[in-house]
Amino acid sequence: MNEDLRNVVLGVLATGVSGAIGWLARTYLWRRRLRRKQAFFGLPSHSECLLVVNREAGSEGAVHRYDVSALLELAALVKDCGATARIVQHDLAQMGFGDRTEFCVGGPGSNRRMAAHLASLLPGLTMRTAAEPVDRRGEIHVGTDLYRMERGVTEYVLLARVRAGEGARPVFLFCGQRAIDNQAATRYLARHHERLTRRHHDGSFVLLLKVVNSQAYGPDVVELVADVTRQALAPPPPGTAVSSATSPAPAAT
Repeated sequence: MNEDLRNVVLGVLATGVSGAIGWLARTYLWRRRLRRKQAFFGLPSHSECLLVVNREAGSEGAVHRYDVSALLELAALVKDCGATARIVQHDLAQMGFGDRTEFCVGGPGSNRRMAAHLASLLPGLTMRTAAEPVDRRGEIHVGTDLYRMERGVTEYVLLARVRAGEGARPVFLFCGQRAIDNQAATRYLARHHERLTRRHHDGSFVLLLKVVNSQAYGPDVVELVADVTRQALAPPPPGTAVSSATSPAPAAT
């Protein structure tokens, strides 16, 4: 074998080795990101989760279009983790939690299961669902703080991941003052889950988000107001008035 041929062969071998190393490195990084994503959502490969959907205010069995969009975004996250999703109406999801990951969409006025989750998992947090007075409808109480919406201009939504015990699968809550806010929270989760993983690891968290000028920007402009985990998980202070979080009136959408 002459000098030129040997150099060609060595060059081909070097290219093949470096390409294989690069492929292995990319595969390793992809698998590590996938494992971290699966751990954050509690969705190992081939597992099943629940998507609990509410109803549109004033409609029997109908789902608001923004909530449908939220479900589609959540379904994409589930598929990326190699898991499957089962959609369940809020009034038919008569089961416990912790055995499988759950994504619960909608405020307590239009989603009975959300109302139950707020009462049992987040006792320091309530949302007003009474129809009157109109200007107080949907207001959120976290501890002693109050957040009232200005429809289409400034609205609030709670994004929570709660684990009921060690080893339990998480429950994700998307509890907005309007349906568009629910979609804003699911979009925020999809965009920032890696940062949330670094900050909260596998623990519970409750975030208060502000949806800015939804009448112009839709669900895209979202700001983090505060991490209210400590206040939401703690019982309300003695003497604190409890909002009508379990009122049968439908929530604003």
